[in-house]
Amino acid sequence: MSREPLRYDRMVENALRGVVREALTEVQEDGLPGEHHFYVTFRTDGAGVKIPDYLREQYPGEMTIVLQYQFYGLEVTPQGFSATLSFGGVHERLVIPFAAITGFADPSVNFGLKFQGADEEASGEDEADGEAAAEDDTPAEESRTGTVVALDAFRKK
Repeated sequence: MSREPLRYDRMVENALRGVVREALTEVQEDGLPGEHHFYVTFRTDGAGVKIPDYLREQYPGEMTIVLQYQFYGLEVTPQGFSATLSFGGVHERLVIPFAAITGFADPSVNFGLKFQGADEEASGEDEADGEAAAEDDTPAEESRTGTVVALDAFRKK
């Protein structure tokens, strides 16, 4: 009887996604403290992602949103989160499963996580070609294990 080896890389990635879930849950309950703000990068074509078609066309692979001043109705579930953000003065509701997140950063405290997307891992696809929506200096390191904690791109210069 041959068993698959233990996938520690997936275990670590799931645990780190829990950090994102916990941070968002705290913000949902108490708001953003101090100078904290989040950059959340996600696969726009990920399973369960709900965004307007024009955003999916503009960002066909990946998109980065900023949760700082103008986001409303943050709701966190065990599977993901949703929030209303403004795009060109139009409020849009986005639904983002945690499995679709490829990056999370809080530049105010020099914290960042980069994930190998679960959708990408399952399909064996390469990283998305789309550009990010925020002022994005994508974390410098890339890793196929999904456990990189890259802080340099978010340090104040």
